Amino acid sequence: MKTQKHPSGSTKSARLAVDIGGTFTDIVLEVGVKRHTQKILTTPKAPESAVIEGTTQILAQSGVTFASIDAFVHGTTLATNAIIERKGAKTALIATDGFRDVLEIADEGRFDQYDINIVKTAPLVPRELRFTVPERMDVMGAIRRPLDESAVVALCQRLREEGVESVAVALIHCYANASHEQRIGDILSRLCPEISVTLSSEVCPEAREFERTSTAVANAYVRPLMSGYLLRLQAEMHKRGYTSPIHLMTSGGSLASLETAAKFPIRLVESGPAGGAILAGRLAKARGEDRILSFDMGGTTAKICLIDNGLPRTARAFEMDRQSRFMKGSGSPIRIPVIEMVEIGAGGGSIARVDALRRILVGPDSAGAEPGPACYNRGGAKPTVTDADLMLGKIDPENFAGGSIKLQSDLAHAAISEHIATPLQQDVQTAAYGVAEIVDENMSNAARVHAVERGAAVADRTMIAFGGAAPLHACRLAEKLGIQRIIIPVDAGVGSAIGFLEAPAAYELVRSRYMRLDALDPAVVSQLLDEMEREATMHCRSAAGEQTLTARKSVFMRYAGQGHEIAIALLGHLGDASGTATLRNDFEHEYAKLFSRHIPGAAIEIMSWMVHVSTAVASPCVIPKCTTELAAVPKGKRQVFDAYQGLSLEVPLYERLALKPGMRIVGPAVVVEAGTSTYVSSTFDAALDAEFALVLTAKSAAR
Repeated sequence: MKTQKHPSGSTKSARLAVDIGGTFTDIVLEVGVKRHTQKILTTPKAPESAVIEGTTQILAQSGVTFASIDAFVHGTTLATNAIIERKGAKTALIATDGFRDVLEIADEGRFDQYDINIVKTAPLVPRELRFTVPERMDVMGAIRRPLDESAVVALCQRLREEGVESVAVALIHCYANASHEQRIGDILSRLCPEISVTLSSEVCPEAREFERTSTAVANAYVRPLMSGYLLRLQAEMHKRGYTSPIHLMTSGGSLASLETAAKFPIRLVESGPAGGAILAGRLAKARGEDRILSFDMGGTTAKICLIDNGLPRTARAFEMDRQSRFMKGSGSPIRIPVIEMVEIGAGGGSIARVDALRRILVGPDSAGAEPGPACYNRGGAKPTVTDADLMLGKIDPENFAGGSIKLQSDLAHAAISEHIATPLQQDVQTAAYGVAEIVDENMSNAARVHAVERGAAVADRTMIAFGGAAPLHACRLAEKLGIQRIIIPVDAGVGSAIGFLEAPAAYELVRSRYMRLDALDPAVVSQLLDEMEREATMHCRSAAGEQTLTARKSVFMRYAGQGHEIAIALLGHLGDASGTATLRNDFEHEYAKLFSRHIPGAAIEIMSWMVHVSTAVASPCVIPKCTTELAAVPKGKRQVFDAYQGLSLEVPLYERLALKPGMRIVGPAVVVEAGTSTYVSSTFDAALDAEFALVLTAKSAAR
């Protein structure tokens, strides 16, 4: 752990942020103008144990008590891991008669149309636990067949006999009229109070029954686990004197209350990576950087995100648990607000192996925190990326994770020798280089594909790298992608947790209500948006306290007969013909931007409406340019294998805390700090800017 003056110099109350990853739990405490950081191994069987232990340690060393903390922001991979590892609750599904197999029929698409032996992702709910009840709504919400309540009552006994812990209710067209789902929820709560109930009309009130059902089932699957964990964490914090609310980071980059998170835990599945994207956006704005590639590499995964003008790209849906080589369509669709990024199994704990074709493969499986990489000396015997980095000289074995873990070089050497070097008939250093090169190529390829799918170039972007492993690999990734500039922020090793403290409180609600633009009913629209704003405000207020809230509204439109919509900001009222005409013009303008033309006079239809309520976020102060240049003084030397030159070099070693703004470092070099280390390769030089960020510039760009 270390103490660092906060770059803004502003006075802040005591604020705590905790990010639980697959390997490490990162903790950040801001007290006034000082920031304290801590990394501690995650405790998978009881995640709250690492949170409490790490928080206790950081408070003891900073002289602060639990009672003195004013705010606590938390992000966790617990929901994500439960779905991927299939360790959630025993879950049942209640659907409309005739729609029992929506989860398996899906959208009838094939993620690999030429594979005759294709194996799709197994649903979270097996067929024997998927039930139906007689009822029917039409697309406008009119009741075509009343709910058979006696069938629901009879079903309660069956659920108890099967030992069901959680139920998802997903009826056809319930987004237009939720009364039947609500009635089923009431009956289940009365007759089976021990069973958790998720209504799809609350989690995802949108059209397209497969995506809505999949989202509701995923929420039901993790809800008992997450609500139990959050309540245990809250009790442990209160027991130690913390009395303020606990806020959870959501996948959309905003904060939610513990109560909202416990009800809709599916919104937490990408909470950690979202915090990192928020941090990268703030760093970019402060430096006037318009185009950013955010690179977050931890112990289990690597996350890459495109950020333009300080704002991460967002989406309304994503896929979880892709099964077939991460191919699109091979996972389970989840419709929630999410920061758009690519995430691959490439972290410090990713396990390396040699396949039957004598190729080195790395990940996606990880050694995690238990047993961890071989060099952790916790029982792990398989070689990982961390073991390779240690053998290449990039990591100081005595000061890993702030000195809390003493790495064993001999164990790393033995693991790489047995599993990589011997099968390939290579020396250990060459084998370690192969492991590092493969994982770097995997990440660079993921970045290229992610950018191409979104019509973006990579080489003209600045990389912002953070996470425990990213600064070690940033230069090599940049070399492969042609990136000329890299920023390593202060406390990069716990970057996502720092981003939590910059996030606004917010809640986004999307609801499907079909209507033609030429037949739009202003009264119906006004009532719908008012109801949505009240609901979104209620959830946001629980996290925002007394802060001022603002509402932003959008509408999802398409030409009649098309399959997908585009979002159009709703800036005015729709009470007259001019309002409708303005909305048509806005749609046609946005459509032309996407497809180079619009269709004059064509009928337009509206599928869904969106209300986003949030607190305001102050823009970061623009940091001044450093006017002085000083030569940094190394504290020693180290042998490091440089991938670009393909040989081992003796390079200077710098202590980051000893560096001052304006100091310059000529690569190759290693800069060490408590939470991570930065390898400045032979193709880059580095300098410290006015906010203590390490800025790496390609030597070719300086010519």
